[in-house]
Amino acid sequence: MSLTREDVQKLCVLARLEITPDEMADVLAKLSDIVGLVSQLEAEDTTDVVPMAHPLDQTQKLRSDQITETDEHQLYQKNAPLVEKDLYLVPKVIE
Repeated sequence: MSLTREDVQKLCVLARLEITPDEMADVLAKLSDIVGLVSQLEAEDTTDVVPMAHPLDQTQKLRSDQITETDEHQLYQKNAPLVEKDLYLVPKVIE
């Protein structure tokens, strides 16, 4: 499937892109190549292919669940103009 100039212009409007007439031919050729590659991928038979989440067969390394930082929220809240029950109070902005 090859794209037309009208297709590229519609895509530009949807993507909010501005392409000059000089760039149109290059963009049209590149997008047509991309659509052609996708068509080639769609033509392949993938009925026996198992979906995978990651191309490498590895497990996620987990870190130990240990506290690495001290709780210093009271120190940080000393600079806040309004604090109540360890929460920052801010002015209402929605009426």
